[in-house]
Amino acid sequence: MAKRIGVIVYPRFQLVDLALIPVFELANGGRRKPYYEIELLSERGGSVMSSSGVRVETKRFGRAAFDTIVMSGDTELEAPTPGVIAFLQAACLASRRTASICTGAFFLAAAGILDERRATTHWYYGAELQRRYPRTRVEADRIYIADGPVWTSAGMTSCIDMALALVEEDLGVEVSRTIARKLVVYHRRSGGQSQFSALLDLEPKSDRIQAALAYARSHLRKPLSVTALAEAANLGARQFSRAFRAETGQSPARAVEKLRVEAARVMLEEAHHPVAVVAKETGFGDPERMRRAFLRAFGQPPQTIRRSSRHQALLQPPGD
Repeated sequence: MAKRIGVIVYPRFQLVDLALIPVFELANGGRRKPYYEIELLSERGGSVMSSSGVRVETKRFGRAAFDTIVMSGDTELEAPTPGVIAFLQAACLASRRTASICTGAFFLAAAGILDERRATTHWYYGAELQRRYPRTRVEADRIYIADGPVWTSAGMTSCIDMALALVEEDLGVEVSRTIARKLVVYHRRSGGQSQFSALLDLEPKSDRIQAALAYARSHLRKPLSVTALAEAANLGARQFSRAFRAETGQSPARAVEKLRVEAARVMLEEAHHPVAVVAKETGFGDPERMRRAFLRAFGQPPQTIRRSSRHQALLQPPGD
């Protein structure tokens, strides 16, 4: 029997939240009987308009049982109606998993589902979620969090990462990887990975500077001199340095260090490579140079960040 996925939408919901649906759709590929059935739900049923003006057709809340209930987010932080709260509370008890996307976490919290649980939301609304619902343990810099049967994801496209993790839990890592390849996305970011990235933080404006940063991120093991980056941008070294600082507010060397620190932290948190190997793979060359970069970036050495990551993993309930 197919596992039913119910996705709840609300007036002015974010249309991008429905990007998780193709993950479950592709999980059905090649099967004689679908593994998942997806239904869009709303309190009154019928047509519901998204924040972009695009409408979707939904089914009205009922007593049907779902394997997984997913609450989408809205753009106005509207207070959920009593009907939505009642349905979420009932569905949480009846379903194997309950999840939210972006500001959908506010709906789960209003229903009491996030009381004494770890949760995330879009980074922009993390402080507000904590203020309104102090019993929720908000970690606003996570891609997604699974606290037992309750899952929450960050904003926008992070719903794809959460959906891939849900499929991986059901069908295994190889199925999840295959879906990611078909979607042309990086095989899901880990739940503990930061919502931010060095490339987003730098915000280069021109294609040439973006090309140089993309080249740097793909060749971290190389020396990545200003000359090499300028060649990737098809600019002279002096012209490149001036343009780079004007667009990012940083020197090329500082930006490359940010990219290396970001990559090294992911390797430390998600794998068991020795620190010396991480330093080599991310272009620092030796552990001492990487240690100094970590102290500048995080105020902590690499070993402390690795121990903290492992400690958090041990504290997570079974099934995370």
